[in-house]
Amino acid sequence: MLIGIDLGTSTCKVIAVNGDGEVLAKQSRDYAMINLRQGWAEQDPAEWWRATDEAITALTASLPEGGREVSGIGLCGQMHGLTALDASGDPLRHAILWNDQRAAPQCDWITERAGGLDELLRMTRNRMLPGFTGGKIVWFRENEPELFARTARVLNPKDYLRLRMTGTCATDVSDASGTGLFDVARRAWSDELLQLLDIDRSLLPDVVESTDQTGRVKPELAERWNVPAGTPVFGGGGDAVIQTTAMGLVDAGAVGFTLGTAGIVAGGASSCPDNPGGRVQVSCGNAPGRWHCMGVSLSAGGAFQWLRDALAPATTTDPISFDRLIGLAQAVDPGSDGLRFLPYLLGERSPHVAPEATGSWVGLTPIHHVGHLARSVMEGVLLNLREILEVCGDAGLDCERVIASGGATSESLWLQMLADVLDREIAVVTGSSEGGAYGAAMAAGVGAGVWEDFDQALAGVSVERTFVPQPGPAQAYDRIFPAHRALYDALKPLYQAHAEVL
Repeated sequence: MLIGIDLGTSTCKVIAVNGDGEVLAKQSRDYAMINLRQGWAEQDPAEWWRATDEAITALTASLPEGGREVSGIGLCGQMHGLTALDASGDPLRHAILWNDQRAAPQCDWITERAGGLDELLRMTRNRMLPGFTGGKIVWFRENEPELFARTARVLNPKDYLRLRMTGTCATDVSDASGTGLFDVARRAWSDELLQLLDIDRSLLPDVVESTDQTGRVKPELAERWNVPAGTPVFGGGGDAVIQTTAMGLVDAGAVGFTLGTAGIVAGGASSCPDNPGGRVQVSCGNAPGRWHCMGVSLSAGGAFQWLRDALAPATTTDPISFDRLIGLAQAVDPGSDGLRFLPYLLGERSPHVAPEATGSWVGLTPIHHVGHLARSVMEGVLLNLREILEVCGDAGLDCERVIASGGATSESLWLQMLADVLDREIAVVTGSSEGGAYGAAMAAGVGAGVWEDFDQALAGVSVERTFVPQPGPAQAYDRIFPAHRALYDALKPLYQAHAEVL
């Protein structure tokens, strides 16, 4: 039996998987995001640990044999976060998350310091995006120098859990790729870039492959969780990458759409992709000798959650729910009667690098009601992902076959609309609803010798459902798409002017 842990943006999800790849049990616990200013996003690492501890304790208690058959634990988590620790391993401040945009000026400085974008791409294969850890480290050094001087380690979120579980400071190659400080082609830290930025290599953890063992569960935790003494913990992966792996996309051949808090379009590759212009993100894959290419929109399902939460105070007597919003959206015709939504609530990373962008409705009139708002948010998210698909196709990703996963795939309207927006058949595969937690369990199983490799581990992944585009809606979205794509260019000067007067 394997345990997979997914430390997401709002929830820690833990699953137990047997040797046949079947999910036997799952638990989850939530935690809050802290938004101190516009464009900032933080969390308390203590809350991550509380949620993880509670979820694992409840998970193993629900199993017939408790957790005594567990042979390995795999970790997955939100990428790019900065968790600053002192010499004792205690957090010095709240973690700065992947969707935080404050370090945009520092990213520009890093690019200049590297000798320009082409030189930075030569060193890392990626541009330094505002969400990446590298920019956050420079921001931290410049803005909180006293805390930075006390910092002994900087870890990504899931690797803070590893430290608490095992006492080991380590990360895996896929999560390291998302720091912007990693030479993705060589699968090692870029010493050249670190030297240029005056970032001490000792701040960063050791890097392993996703299936490598990184320590064992501490005795007191093994006793509390009822898992065998010395249960090994394996490298795991960054959520965006290992979610794609969990869909069976280790090599080229299909593209995966993940509809979670963020939206991800991604696929695998057997060699490190070139990234001219830095228009996509290139990461090491979870399988040795494999790579991963993706474009990420910062707000996908998160935009729909924002709408629900924004409406909640006005619906105290009849609380608005996701199901009710979906029903209202379903009653509106494709195109939302001319209402368009740009989902840049947290700025944007792809298809545009635009930390200053904001969420925008265009075309709002008195005929529009809450159903139009709901459907236009869904359409804006999916049309944005169609733009990203084009960018990934230009970068060489095989985009003909589409597989979907993520929390939003539990609602069929999202999947049918995705098929209509892309005008392609959408496949949903077994295990996709478990996302990164499933991929983390697979990595642990390969590392523990349950399976020989990821191909064997994922042999049971098969198509569970398919969604075929409907001719009418597909034609409507084809007509709408050019207008949607033109909106960003039209509003870009306004976004920049607005940012300057905040």
